[in-house]
Amino acid sequence: MHAIAAVALAVFLAVTGVMHFLLPGYFRMLVPAWLRRERLLVAATGATEVVVGGLVLVPWSRLAGGWAAAILITCYQVSHVDALRRARPDRPRLLERPAGAVARLVVNVLYIAWAVAVARSAA
Repeated sequence: MHAIAAVALAVFLAVTGVMHFLLPGYFRMLVPAWLRRERLLVAATGATEVVVGGLVLVPWSRLAGGWAAAILITCYQVSHVDALRRARPDRPRLLERPAGAVARLVVNVLYIAWAVAVARSAA
């Protein structure tokens, strides 16, 4: 079961990383405006996700990859907290409303827990 969770996390990270390059507009939209350099951040995080996914996939680097994934995904909490701060009930997109912003935050915490579980099982 641990190997399945690790491979699933690796694939999730790699696919999400590639999607940063295929749909950069969507990912730029998630970057808080005050961070600036949306294009650079989207490209850098996309490439990092692919690399970290590779680390998680390979058994001998899974421990480091799992912890790297947890740290990387934790960094994304900045975006989700910012979205919650800016959320308004009258916004047209669900992710810009309070319920959607809370859902983003909660799902991201579950991703962090997933990465930590993979790292711990690799130890």
